[in-house]
Amino acid sequence: MKNTINRQSGQITLYVLIFSAVSIIILSGFVLWADVNMRAVFRDSDKAQAFMTSEAGIEYYRWHLAHAQSDYKDGTSGAGPYVHQFRDKDGAIIGAFSLNITAPPVGSTVVTLNSTGTVTINPTVSKIIEAKMAIPSFAKYAVAVNDFVWFDVGTEIFGPIHSNGGVRVDGLAHNLVTSGVATVNDPNHSGQAEIGVHTHVAPIDPLPPAPAPNRPDVFMVGRQYPVAQIDFAGISQDLSTIKTNAQSGGFYRSPSNSGGYHIVLKTNDTFDLYKVTKTLKPPNGCVTVLGEQDWDTWTIQTETLLGTYAFPANGLIFIEDNVWVEGQINTARLTIAAANFPENKTKYAHITVNNDLLYSNYDGQDVISLIAQGNFNVGMYSSDILRIDAALIAQNGRVGRYYYKSGSGNQNRCSPYDTRQKITLYGMISSNEGYGFSYSDFTGYVTRIIIFDPNFLYGPPPSFPQTADFYTPIFWNELK
Repeated sequence: MKNTINRQSGQITLYVLIFSAVSIIILSGFVLWADVNMRAVFRDSDKAQAFMTSEAGIEYYRWHLAHAQSDYKDGTSGAGPYVHQFRDKDGAIIGAFSLNITAPPVGSTVVTLNSTGTVTINPTVSKIIEAKMAIPSFAKYAVAVNDFVWFDVGTEIFGPIHSNGGVRVDGLAHNLVTSGVATVNDPNHSGQAEIGVHTHVAPIDPLPPAPAPNRPDVFMVGRQYPVAQIDFAGISQDLSTIKTNAQSGGFYRSPSNSGGYHIVLKTNDTFDLYKVTKTLKPPNGCVTVLGEQDWDTWTIQTETLLGTYAFPANGLIFIEDNVWVEGQINTARLTIAAANFPENKTKYAHITVNNDLLYSNYDGQDVISLIAQGNFNVGMYSSDILRIDAALIAQNGRVGRYYYKSGSGNQNRCSPYDTRQKITLYGMISSNEGYGFSYSDFTGYVTRIIIFDPNFLYGPPPSFPQTADFYTPIFWNELK
């Protein structure tokens, strides 16, 4: 009997030991699980704090650039990274962010920021954010006009269009078309006011207050009106500043006391400069019939070579006279401006392109802007097929070609130069008074192709106007 009791007692002890061991193992597992989860919670909290600290670094430097637009060294003269403590609302240090700043490449406004955020409580945790910021240039439109503008049949536009004074499109717009007015009196015909962005392609748009119908055959992306007007006065080039900068670090020519100057750009980063001594006269009987100011052929007859010059370091060429431009560039960034001072409306300087003006690269390496105090012209004796790669700005005048047709009956004494075959404009157009390379009687360029260069937006030509004075985020990515 005694042995039986001892055996039962020993078995109970064994069961207790086994149960205790199992309980300890389970309890240890729960403790370990709880510890792991607690660590994960704390680590996730630390990561979130590090992420917010990293974001704070990006926002800090955006604020800094708003106050020091060209400072890419965080207010110091040394190289980065630039480290700043990060404090909570009570002023206690809870982390830090470290900034690496890449200044914009030449000709661009894009600043690259890398911000690494850490937390004081756990320095092993960090988050890295990369952001890009830029100041947008005025070149966010294929065409921007301060006046009413008409794109006739035969015009195809690739890029946004805006006019402060109303738009009529009878060609094809591949992007959004906007107007600063709700209704407009089309100056090309009489009758009631029409909607701010309209077409005469059948079926003609209804008159206001009827809403604009959906017309993807004309407005492929759509149309909006009225929208905020563009401040042309605010973004107009300060030509006197360009003149000063061209005199100090660019290329400058005073008045020619003749017809003006002719610039031929070359792919070896040089240009030939000619003095224009005589322009071609129109054929007998070819006269202006619209009373256009400064009507002429705007075509060179004789000229004298003045020399060959290197492209200026700051990319600015300023001519205090009329100027003709043609040629080709290769990895160059230039602004060519023409203006007469003191400013006089009857003596505005104009820019003319009659032969091809070309890029070699269409990835942003090549950029040209032509800024005319008065008009941007394509002359009478221009190439039958013409391509112009550039941003064209007519500060006070218009971008276009004069009307070359006259005579009586079936005679046209401007023929065959009244009609040209095709013009392609790659870049953007900004015009104060209007736009036009063709006329309703089918003279001018029969086919007009306008293509927006998106590289202008954040990599504009030297001294190109901007739409704002502050940096805008254009890219954001969490690297870690």
